[in-house]
Amino acid sequence: MKKLKWMPAATAMSAVLLLAACGNDSTDTKDATSSKDLGSIDLAYVEWDSEVASTYVVAEVLESVGYDVDITPLDNAIMWEAVSKGEADAMVSGWLPATHAAQFEKYGADIADLGPNLKGAKIGFVVPEYMEVTSIADLSTEASSTITGIEAGAGVVAAAERALEAYPNLASWSLQTSSSGAMTVALEQAIKNEEEIIVTGWSPHWKFANYDLKYLEDPEGVFGGEENIHTFVRPNLEQESPDAFKILDAFEWTTEDIEEVMLDIYSGTKPKEAAQKWIESNEDRVNNWTEGIEK
Repeated sequence: MKKLKWMPAATAMSAVLLLAACGNDSTDTKDATSSKDLGSIDLAYVEWDSEVASTYVVAEVLESVGYDVDITPLDNAIMWEAVSKGEADAMVSGWLPATHAAQFEKYGADIADLGPNLKGAKIGFVVPEYMEVTSIADLSTEASSTITGIEAGAGVVAAAERALEAYPNLASWSLQTSSSGAMTVALEQAIKNEEEIIVTGWSPHWKFANYDLKYLEDPEGVFGGEENIHTFVRPNLEQESPDAFKILDAFEWTTEDIEEVMLDIYSGTKPKEAAQKWIESNEDRVNNWTEGIEK
């Protein structure tokens, strides 16, 4: 994978995280699907299962019309910073209005919001259906008074931290952060043994298709209501890469669509191949995204 080009103004921390991310991502999305050469497009994303699925699908569609696409996984905050500074061209991973509210407040004025690419997303505390508890307010000592989280700095983790402060019954509880992958492994193991577990969850996600899960009610409204996942692009992308802008602006799909790709990846299909499979099965939808663009 061609490395994302960071500008000198990037912080030292940004550079360190970028190099670490690129070192772990050997993906090359280039495929001989178009005879045109429209230049390169850099897509940034956060390594959540949902954003892996959406980013790879968009990358494949951009490749099909003639772009050389580089994709780079980044820390959530760095992803927003990269697009705002033009160090990445776009991302399809902006959860609003609550999950990424802090990042949007900081960087929103410097990036173009193309609107939702998926509606009806959600975050919150998720538990197996067999657990009797139904509300955050009713938690006492379940799961050893521990919330199993994902990456520190993720929006759902920040909301979980606020929940520990907002609910008096959680005053002595702890939040263990790790990674999205580690969280799902812990969830799988707990369900296999019918043990109690409470995770920082979000949908769309393949785990809801694989297991009987439920969100705990949130009477304090800490996790907010329905979320939408937005596409954001750097300033001037429309002028410099109009075809890419058009595809990114048109990109929109459903929870069922994204969970189909996520489940394929979870089952062992490589992300690129899962994206190609979905595209081949949804030609009409993809043609709407690329309408008017010569391939």
